[in-house]
Amino acid sequence: MKTDDLIHMLAEDAPVPMRIGRAMMLALLFGTVISVALLLATIGMRPNMGQAMQTARVTFKIGVTLLLAIAACGLVFRIGRPGMPLKARSLFLILPLVLVLGAIMTEGMMTPSDSWMPRMVGNHSRFCVFFIPILSIAPLTGFMLVLRNGAPESPGLAGAVAGLAAGGIAAAIYAWHCPDDSPFFVATWYTLAIAIVTTVGYFAGRRLLRW
Repeated sequence: MKTDDLIHMLAEDAPVPMRIGRAMMLALLFGTVISVALLLATIGMRPNMGQAMQTARVTFKIGVTLLLAIAACGLVFRIGRPGMPLKARSLFLILPLVLVLGAIMTEGMMTPSDSWMPRMVGNHSRFCVFFIPILSIAPLTGFMLVLRNGAPESPGLAGAVAGLAAGGIAAAIYAWHCPDDSPFFVATWYTLAIAIVTTVGYFAGRRLLRW
């Protein structure tokens, strides 16, 4: 069943990618809405968010997580379509990484070294690592359901990309609550939480997306 001829046949079948594209958009929309509703119904937004948004750290935290979510969603929208090139899209994932590294260097130069560890640990690191995966459940589930109706050439990779996108969405939503603003914190705990979701997506993809 896994033959080059079948892959090319699916790639040339225009209605299939269109259906997958529409389904992915619905999965993204409903998954995001459910995650936002979950945040608002449980922990809520940061009480002083209006004031906090005036600071560069909070703006950066929201912006870089949103950028990651957009870049990863661009990949997950394509990875279920056999024969679609992914390399160019995957390069966009470098941008959030570069921005985070630049923010860490800037923070390091502007703050004394004895404050780096407290800034990295923050006050809610465990909750961050717990709640971002919780917020990722809805979008990850939606992406996986759509990918099951597609034809990803690498099930594990497709699942990992879905997990990365869902983790990025969840991180961007959680950033509206998170009171820890240091790039050290974001680089450590947000990355760990997103990595957990990506790993879950990888193993789920290997199990659920085989065809």
